Amino acid sequence: MELLAPMRLYTLSKRHFVLVFVVFFICFGLTVFIGIAGPNAIESTVQPSKSDGSKVRWTFNSSSPSLSTYNQQLWLTCIIQLRAVEGAEMKIDVPMTVQIWGVVEDASVSYVNNQIYKPIRKSICKEKCAEIIVAHLGYLNYTQYHVMVVFHNKNSSIKNVDFKN
Repeated sequence: MELLAPMRLYTLSKRHFVLVFVVFFICFGLTVFIGIAGPNAIESTVQPSKSDGSKVRWTFNSSSPSLSTYNQQLWLTCIIQLRAVEGAEMKIDVPMTVQIWGVVEDASVSYVNNQIYKPIRKSICKEKCAEIIVAHLGYLNYTQYHVMVVFHNKNSSIKNVDFKN
């Protein structure tokens, strides 16, 4: 079968070939520069918690910044500092209560899933414990979230708790 129009491969001259690569590398360099000089993709803040006088309960109340459609996930982690431990490595159980409220545009507040979470996290500690994931929201339905975390320090070995969201 004979083709109606003769097919010919498109060929670039050396000048056009070099020009294509130069334009590609300029565009690639520009995107890398925008990525480095642009805003941070991960926004985090560190906040200390408050303890009642007996150091048996540690309470943390926080509000997330205003979220938009570009925010995809919300993480809340904490680092626990223990009282002086003589270089020994300890495994501790950290019982906590986590409540999460979602704030909609008209400023009304509702529970997320109408649940109070009571997880017990395990951590390995020397003086500072490994970072513990307190809450992770994989899909954000609200424009802002309020979180309240209460640690129940039964053995009074916790010295300080710092939260990072």
